Amino acid sequence: MKLACAALLLAALGCQFETPADGPSPTATTDGLGALAPEDSVIQDLLGQYTTVRLDADLSGLSDSTRRMIPHLIAAAEEMDDVFWVQAYGDRDSLLAGLSEPARRYAEINVGPWDRLDGNAPFLPGVGPKPAGSNLYPHDLTKEELLRVADLYPDRGLTSAYTLVRQTERGGLEGVPYHEAFADEHRRAAAHLRAAADLSENASFARYLRLRADALESDDYQASDLAWMDVRDNPLDLVIGPIETYEDGLAGYKSSHEAYVLVKDPAWSARLQRYAALLPALQRGLPVDDAYKAETPGTDADLGAYDVVYAAGEANAGSKTIAINLPNDEAVQLAKGSRRLQLKNAMRAKFDRILVPIADVLLAEDQRDLVTFDAFFGNTMFHEVAHGLGVKNVVGGAGTVREALQDRASALEEGKADVLGLYMVQQLIERGEWDEATLDEHYVTFMASVFRSVRFGASSAHGRANLVRFNFFRERGAIVPESTPDGEVWRVVPEQMGPAVEALARRILTLQGDGDYDAVDAFVRQYGRTDPSLARSLDRVAEAGVPVDVVFEQGTEVLGLDPAPPVR
Repeated sequence: MKLACAALLLAALGCQFETPADGPSPTATTDGLGALAPEDSVIQDLLGQYTTVRLDADLSGLSDSTRRMIPHLIAAAEEMDDVFWVQAYGDRDSLLAGLSEPARRYAEINVGPWDRLDGNAPFLPGVGPKPAGSNLYPHDLTKEELLRVADLYPDRGLTSAYTLVRQTERGGLEGVPYHEAFADEHRRAAAHLRAAADLSENASFARYLRLRADALESDDYQASDLAWMDVRDNPLDLVIGPIETYEDGLAGYKSSHEAYVLVKDPAWSARLQRYAALLPALQRGLPVDDAYKAETPGTDADLGAYDVVYAAGEANAGSKTIAINLPNDEAVQLAKGSRRLQLKNAMRAKFDRILVPIADVLLAEDQRDLVTFDAFFGNTMFHEVAHGLGVKNVVGGAGTVREALQDRASALEEGKADVLGLYMVQQLIERGEWDEATLDEHYVTFMASVFRSVRFGASSAHGRANLVRFNFFRERGAIVPESTPDGEVWRVVPEQMGPAVEALARRILTLQGDGDYDAVDAFVRQYGRTDPSLARSLDRVAEAGVPVDVVFEQGTEVLGLDPAPPVR
């Protein structure tokens, strides 16, 4: 339905798909009263894919000093919005100027003129395809040319996670460090982090904030990543900086800016913490040859439940996450494990407003009651835990899996975490370590979640991972279509789910360990597709008016707090 809407919009306005040499710059036709009416009507349909969630939280248990930190953390996060606009698109003001209010709002949600729920199809007139590397590279740069020049000039930082690649006056390529390219934004964010650190009553959190401020001004993030691993008992948390590489579809090297401001739920966090200690035993039991599970996962991982009260940058673009697994630095992971943060309020909103309505449309009627929040929470939690399983380095070779698989690394890693998370649920239920939901509830809720995440589109690593899983499981008979008077529905076949989970886990772990880019590319192309029956199912969900994802109403005003005072 979204694709049809975008096509109608573009046809109605007679646009041409042209991208200027200096970057994409749409030219919306106006009549002095805003954009043409056909644009507004179609954009309103696109906006209808999102439902608004208010990000408030109970702050009554926080000390006055801790409450005063939150506006500073939000102010630092807001700087990540400005940076991510440059990374994803370019000049925000030139895009938004002259747009009608609906078009402007949709561009703000997508951080650019490309629909992140529709494979990055343009939704404004005069806009060409989104550059593979967003605005992180020159738009006409190919991956082959990038790697060729990077091999010739390894000291230019062209493949660093923390540089923008730009053309020099002589036509060559140079890597501009983030702390130089975004010096003003980083300086302001760092000042707010230091102001928050001065108010902190927790020494570990204050140390992390100061080190993260230093990192923004130097692009050296490892010390702050290590310090963040020690933030365990603070009522607030913050994720900020250049973190994920999803926006880099050219080569998968560049990290984009984002931020989350979080309030901890101590009761739920206490329930989760004991599962990190089980990782080594689960690693040894993985259904794969020994070489692909030889690494020992860190057991110092932290599992916690939080309410997100502010999201910025990539974290607030298009579809929103419901859990966080960080840091991404493989050396830190192997030394200290990871922290897995469940965003409970965002998770509950997606379950109630999206997942249950999808199940009511697409699942066999007698299986709909098996979709439960406890299973959804468990599947999501163990997805994040499962990021710590498998291998981080190529088996028998040099370098990390992420380096070897480049732009295919993110989708495959998300697929691994999804299927290994369900594998962990199977193992833990057998061992009597998890009894919050039955195995059938986990299976059916898992497949309902696949339908939810497939709607994020092929441009999303999570969307591609779920397409792969749906097609693989369907091929193995773990989910089958059934005809009903109301249309086709899907039935989960529990006895086929276990073998399908193990087979897909084995396939993905082997692909990662081999570090074979071409094999991964072929695998994703084979299974990462939407066939007609799946497309019909997704159309039925859209016709039922089920939102695809959420947008946040957020900020200090929502929380009943005053804005942060100025800092230097």
